[in-house]
Amino acid sequence: MTARSRTRRLAAVLAAGASIAALATATQPAAAAPEQHALPIVTPTPQSLGRDSGDVPVSDEVVLVADSGTDAAARDLVTALLREHGARKVTVVAPGREPRHSHALVVRLGGAGRADVTRAVPVPDQAEGYALSTAGGEIVIGGRDGSGQYYGAQTLRQLFVPSGHGWAISGVAVRDWPNMSLRGSIEGFYGPPWSTADRLRQIAFLGEVKANTYVYSAKDDAYLRAQWRDPYPAGELATLGQLVQSATAHHVDFTYALSPGVSICFSSPDDIAAVKAKLQSVYDLGVRSFSIPFDDISYTKWNCAADQTTFGTPGQAAAGKAQVSLLNAITTGFIKTHDGARPLQTVPTEYSDLKDSPYKTELRENLDPSVVVQWTGTDVVPPSVTTDEAQQVSTVYGRKVFLWDNYPVNDYEQSAGRLLLAPYAQRQAGLSQYLNGIVANPMNQEAASEVAEFGATDFAWNDAGYSPERSWPQALARLAGGDARASAALAVFADLEHLAPTFGPTPWQPQAPVLAAKTKAFWQRWNAGDHRRSMADLRAYAVQIRDAAKVIRGGHVASAFVDEASPWLDASTYWGGALVDQLDALAASARGDDQAAQRLTASADALVTKAQAVKTGNTNRWGVRQALVGDGVLDAVITQARAATLG
Repeated sequence: MTARSRTRRLAAVLAAGASIAALATATQPAAAAPEQHALPIVTPTPQSLGRDSGDVPVSDEVVLVADSGTDAAARDLVTALLREHGARKVTVVAPGREPRHSHALVVRLGGAGRADVTRAVPVPDQAEGYALSTAGGEIVIGGRDGSGQYYGAQTLRQLFVPSGHGWAISGVAVRDWPNMSLRGSIEGFYGPPWSTADRLRQIAFLGEVKANTYVYSAKDDAYLRAQWRDPYPAGELATLGQLVQSATAHHVDFTYALSPGVSICFSSPDDIAAVKAKLQSVYDLGVRSFSIPFDDISYTKWNCAADQTTFGTPGQAAAGKAQVSLLNAITTGFIKTHDGARPLQTVPTEYSDLKDSPYKTELRENLDPSVVVQWTGTDVVPPSVTTDEAQQVSTVYGRKVFLWDNYPVNDYEQSAGRLLLAPYAQRQAGLSQYLNGIVANPMNQEAASEVAEFGATDFAWNDAGYSPERSWPQALARLAGGDARASAALAVFADLEHLAPTFGPTPWQPQAPVLAAKTKAFWQRWNAGDHRRSMADLRAYAVQIRDAAKVIRGGHVASAFVDEASPWLDASTYWGGALVDQLDALAASARGDDQAAQRLTASADALVTKAQAVKTGNTNRWGVRQALVGDGVLDAVITQARAATLG
């Protein structure tokens, strides 16, 4: 689905998100019931949002007041939104050139230096901040910078409401800015890579959710790692340029992550020059954000004899000295000499713990203070991230750190056969005090990754205001393109893909919490003799499981997600059908119809066999596996019902 078609269904998305909130909150604290005139849900959650006026109708003609300081992407987005919501004509005029005695809606869009904007809205001082007002029947969007204007337009996207036979803009005032300066994703997984279309879709998604960072650390790009010294062939360089242009258009920094640690000679002037040359080749494409990561390398041996002479015997301290020398040389000799270049980023070799070490001491004491250091939490896949942990690691590295969050990545054995569709959770409010950003490492399946990434960017924008039980339904509703029925089906399906593993045996989010709760209630009622009520509730949910794939495929769900999830959707149909049949068999047995019970049990057994035969396809580095759906919960209730049926 295109961004344009998603916009047309925005009001439906908001309604769909509300309609599935009950399912999403099955394992979360209950939210307060909305007031009769509830404010619109805006994501990421704004710093402040309140009623400003009555809803403002979108007129047939609209005057958009803009000048040379108006961000072009924001202007184009606002124009498109207005046209998609009923404005037949949008006329762009300079401030002071507004037509008098006109019935046209006036929309003002500009920066903090424009008098007609600042008279109407108090533009925040924070970078990327914006304010939006509907008072006086005008729409005013003021941004601290170009990104702020663009994010104000992305908020406007979420304020259109049906009104009579047309559209109106919800009468609200918004004042907003991000708590973390870096927000987005890092393409850092192993296994089959994303296509160019996947990457372009990801970048557009990041812009839509007010994320500003896409770290290009693609393991399939040999020119980032194994062949880091070699220049890109013309065709690959052109493809990179296409990605960079798209990122710029969506106010996303394309961060180029060159990984020379596998073979670099740190003391070699030629290798330092090769790093600069490689960075220059993508700087010329428009890249302004760079990273030199040292993850997943050996740091207790040298790649050249000269490094032992320069830095000493291989070890933690020597590795720290060598890495610091390169990072400081690139900071001084490239970053600070290139107009517009952002502070250099790095991933230390020791990226997943809190302990001090000779290696970390070198980075803390000698690394240029402008260099941004990434950290993955207390493990490669941490079950939680707390403020105490972030405070400790910021002390160890002597600076705020940048969280590389390995969720929802599914390139490791514990995630084999799985999609990871649980909400972004177990990250503590207050982390913005110690983190300067979060990037989520996604799955090999790009569109499916957007569910968790939606929450990660929501959290990074406003960690104090983040709520998984509010954000997750909105992520699913967005994926469904505003189709309420498909949104509900996605909630059922996502519950069956809820398990979030770590590198250990214990997952940090449970499998199928909604189904597990319904199953527990079913057996309690059934064993107490209340067969009718227990059967009605669980069987109805089993039908939803069985039919979810058909609804998802027949609705407005993003086609890329449908394609990626196809094996799991197939398996859910079989598993759901098996549960329906086995419950019917149990009911038949309870009323003494043994023949029907045996026939239905045989049908359920056949469907289970089909479900277990569904394979994922070769989409991850763990290869072809069984497509796991609700495992440990869905299969368990079928087995238990079968045993109770056959006595």
